[in-house]
This record gives sequence, C-alpha cells and structure tokens, in this order.
Amino acid sequence: MEEAETEVLRIIPHILRIPYRRLWIDYDEEADVLYINFVYPSKAVEHEEDENGIIKNYDEHGNLVGLTIIGAKRFLKDSKSQEVNLNNETQ
Repeated sequence: MEEAETEVLRIIPHILRIPYRRLWIDYDEEADVLYINFVYPSKAVEHEEDENGIIKNYDEHGNLVGLTIIGAKRFLKDSKSQEVNLNNETQ
C-alpha cells in the first residue's frame, strides 16, 4: 500500500466520529495552514482562536462551520509517536 493511502486509511475512524457528513479540506502548503469546512461555502462571521493556533469559525447562528489550523505540519511530528487532541493533551 502506498504511504498516502495508508495515511488516509488511518484517519477513517476519526472522520466517522465527526458529526458532519461532508467535509471540504484545503491545505495551503506555503503558509502551512489547513482549512476544514463543514459547510460550503462556510460564510463564517465569527472566529475564535485558541492558544494552539486552531481557529473555530462560526456562522451567524453560532454554528461551527469550519476550522482553520495554523502551523498544521506540527501535527505530523506528533502523529508518529503519539496522538494529540485539540486540548494539546497526549493519549
């Protein structure tokens, strides 16, 4: 199996636990920013950034419509040895 295929298969359990049925994903390699949208177009009007550089995007009704992850490559380093959740706790 190719490495890319193996990596995609590893994320399936995580995707199935997400309460959204569709995802739009875009990665800006130059800026190292990962955009994950649960609604397209997301029409976010409110944003909340945590200390980990993860921005939660909300619509006019307060519904989470997407995530913007700044410095996404930092999660590659952690994925080989341990899982990291959004609260920056190791499992």
